Amino acid sequence: MVAAFLLGFGVIFVAELGDKSQLMALTYALRYRWWVVLGAILVATTAVHAVSVFFGHFLGMSIPTHLMSVAAGLAMLAFALWTLRGDELSDDETARAARVGGSVFLAVMSAFMLAELGDKTMFATITLAADNDWVGVWIGSTLGMVAADAVAIAVGRLLGKHLPERTVALFAAALFFGFAVWLLVDGLLGASLPLLLGTLTAVAVLLAIGTVVIVRTWGRRAREALEHARASEEPVVVAE
Repeated sequence: MVAAFLLGFGVIFVAELGDKSQLMALTYALRYRWWVVLGAILVATTAVHAVSVFFGHFLGMSIPTHLMSVAAGLAMLAFALWTLRGDELSDDETARAARVGGSVFLAVMSAFMLAELGDKTMFATITLAADNDWVGVWIGSTLGMVAADAVAIAVGRLLGKHLPERTVALFAAALFFGFAVWLLVDGLLGASLPLLLGTLTAVAVLLAIGTVVIVRTWGRRAREALEHARASEEPVVVAE
């Protein structure tokens, strides 16, 4: 259980670095009391990760260990590519963070629950719970996410700006690549030829698709930044 706790904490903490949930935490904390935001994140994460470990635990009971290791390795590779691509808040999520009214706690909690559904941290939790103690993964993954969001809140309130996303993304992606290699090697030791060829094919496909998506995303952001810079340099004409 202790090993599962440490693994869950470490993997989810890394996965949350630069994630949109971390950006949302920073956005909310700049407007509302930090302990209310962090408490809402804790409740939302506990609920979402409870569902994740439930599915992961029962999925892991029906799949051979070496196959789960290969699947986890491929998932970690996907997380690394996802992290390199970077995350960003959609217009709807930004607007929701800016216009919260009424009960801040319930609003933040619901926003984080929606943001985490289908996010890479949810898939990472399912993957870990399939081959490790589910209680340890549940507690560790929950605290790992809360800790990462707490770091974003603290640094954001202290410096008044976002974390350096590119540096954080590169660091997190490197750790995910390391996890991927470790799990894939462990799962493929003594594997059959069809499994070996299938896994290598899957790795090649993931790398190809991931590279295309990353290049396109970075290109789009560069164009948007250039357009924004040009717009800010345009002289303002004041009508008399």
